[in-house]
Amino acid sequence: MPALDDSVIDRYLDALWLEKGLADNSREAYRSDLALFNGWLSERGVRLAFAGREVILDHLAWRLNNGYKARSTARFLSGLRGFYRYLLREGEIAVDPTLRVDLPRLGRPLPKALSEADVEALLAAPDLGDPLGLRDRAMLEVLYACGLRVTELISLTLEQVSMRQGVLRTFGKGNKERLVPLGDEALHWLERYQRDGREHLLGGKASDVLFPSLRGDQMTRQTFWHRIKLHAKVAGIATSISPHTLRHAFATHLLNHGADLRTVQMLLGHSDLSTTQIYTHIARARLQELHAQHHPRG
Repeated sequence: MPALDDSVIDRYLDALWLEKGLADNSREAYRSDLALFNGWLSERGVRLAFAGREVILDHLAWRLNNGYKARSTARFLSGLRGFYRYLLREGEIAVDPTLRVDLPRLGRPLPKALSEADVEALLAAPDLGDPLGLRDRAMLEVLYACGLRVTELISLTLEQVSMRQGVLRTFGKGNKERLVPLGDEALHWLERYQRDGREHLLGGKASDVLFPSLRGDQMTRQTFWHRIKLHAKVAGIATSISPHTLRHAFATHLLNHGADLRTVQMLLGHSDLSTTQIYTHIARARLQELHAQHHPRG
């Protein structure tokens, strides 16, 4: 029985190669998923081409009970849908059994978190004897102090920052405006950078961009990503990081030091609190510590 169904799988995979040019590794992943399902069905006396919706749901439950991850099961179901659509098109089945089978919910991956020691090392990495290093130190300090998105950071202009009031005004997704406090350290490095570094980068060129590139223009996201990876290497940070990593660190460290979720939501510019709630998983250690400290049976 499996041999016959193996030939059906082969024909489907050949069709994928002919029609979609699917890469070998992708076709092998589909083959592995379908072969596993085929073997599972054969143990129950069911032919692959005639498996119904209930049998497919039983298999999904089996995968769940056997520790298969939601992402792996989503890939399996995607391949299975393609397989049964192929059989339907070829006239080998009358009804697609996957039509009313929902994909498993994929949990949002947790952000990579930097420790406070890692952040300190990263902030100290730029060469302060170089105008570029001064700019980068100020950028990193502002990014960590304010939890900005990288696009918000590189598009900052002089008029968006009030040194006297210690806040900056930024425009997030949907062009929504928010005010974010800078903090003493970020203010210190901004002042030093504007005094000793910014004019050297501009080379006499007029610009209202707060953090210009060497050409005096607004920096690209890719350039800042390259710079932050360079400083991470100097700081000895082994994990791969991006500008967004410091935004995650900003939120996580605030929560670890007792900030409430609503405040972090406002500072990050999230329109929905559920978006901010992913950080509660990272700050779990802080919640456990507070529970142990304050609960009568902690």
